Amino acid sequence: MNNRINQFKVSIFQGKYMHSELDAYDRRILALLQEDASLSSAQIAEQVGLSQSPCWRRIQRLKEEGVIRGQVTLLDRKKIGLNTQIFAEVKLNAHGRSNFTEFTDAIRGFPEVLECYVLMGAVDFLLRIVTSDIEAYERFFFEKLSMVPGIQEVNSIVALSEIKSTTSLPVSR
Repeated sequence: MNNRINQFKVSIFQGKYMHSELDAYDRRILALLQEDASLSSAQIAEQVGLSQSPCWRRIQRLKEEGVIRGQVTLLDRKKIGLNTQIFAEVKLNAHGRSNFTEFTDAIRGFPEVLECYVLMGAVDFLLRIVTSDIEAYERFFFEKLSMVPGIQEVNSIVALSEIKSTTSLPVSR
């Protein structure tokens, strides 16, 4: 046990669990990239008040440190026919909890599940699921989700409309 604590302390010291110190330039760079990842380092540099080389080096450092995990293209789910969004609360039975890895591997294999969170409280997991319509969710539920071993209960909540949806984290202070 003492060895695990010491390993954790070393990991914290090496920065594995701590966020890197971000200065005002880093935060402005991150805010711009969250809004438009296709901006060139020259465009970003101009907007944050740096020359291109130091700006590029900062972006590379943020990538190397894992602050920037990747760059993606965000799609409008409704424009590609994914009109239904469901939040599913999943409770595992006692046997299911002992097979946590089996459950999480199964969930990772379902492209309909966009997000999965482990919770404390009355339910064990919260899933965010998208499908074309309620009938497609019903098929997903009966043919995939309910077939995962260890599930005791699923409470499905259909989102009627979306008030706010963003991928931008609040990086400015």
